[in-house]
Amino acid sequence: MPQATFKLTQDQIDFFRREGYLSIPALTTPEDVARIREIYDRLFTQRAGREKGDQFDLAGTDEEGKEAVMPQILNPAGYAPELNDTLLLANAGVLVHQLFGDKASFGFAHAIYKPPRISPETPWHQDASYWNPDYDYQSISIWVPLQEATLENGCMQFIPRSHVGMNILRHRSINNDPRIHGLELDPAEMHHVKNAVACPLPPGGATVHGGYMMHYAGANKSDIPRRAIILNGGLPGTKRAVPRDLYWNRVKKTLRTERALAAEQAGQKVQPPPRGAGEE
Repeated sequence: MPQATFKLTQDQIDFFRREGYLSIPALTTPEDVARIREIYDRLFTQRAGREKGDQFDLAGTDEEGKEAVMPQILNPAGYAPELNDTLLLANAGVLVHQLFGDKASFGFAHAIYKPPRISPETPWHQDASYWNPDYDYQSISIWVPLQEATLENGCMQFIPRSHVGMNILRHRSINNDPRIHGLELDPAEMHHVKNAVACPLPPGGATVHGGYMMHYAGANKSDIPRRAIILNGGLPGTKRAVPRDLYWNRVKKTLRTERALAAEQAGQKVQPPPRGAGEE
């Protein structure tokens, strides 16, 4: 892995702990971005991990032969190990250890592709709404665009301080369709969405947010694809005395899950989705 070239300032650390998110203009170099983008495009062209359920349509029903509106690949480094030899990963590791200490783990979680013009918004949600309800987490997602991220093509947006209390609001599958993997805030919870802050970025910049932060990314209304690769990091979960009731995950019936189960029954090694994956 290359030698890291990045370090958070104390002001950035203080802002993140207070507001629950952070915008970083440059987490890696243009040369590193170009290399990662080449790998990224190859993985999506190959639909890497499709048969194991690692490639699927985050915002659609994911049938074969139907154009995906928001394709995603979980664990991209499992299909392209050269991602583990990037400056982006080295710099992300420094960031994670600054926030959580030397015992924290980190790595590539997933990649999301928003095709031009047809890709919808990523609705308001909290990442922890996907996770194991038996645990509380100290975990972050590091969202990195591989081209400029703008309001037009779907940059990240956050509700400052919505992470306080580590509460999880009610969610449901997008469009209330249990065939869709992606989640959105239940309409009854949308009154919490106010004072949103948008975070446009150059290629290789990053936003950082924790699992309880409310966030959103707009539709890609531009004429070019919006590519984003997401890393995660943090400490092991802490067992809760009383598990949360994330009922919206129990009622899902997705083709992604069916493919993963079929691969496992066929004797293929199927990794569980990494924490921080399955959402933007």
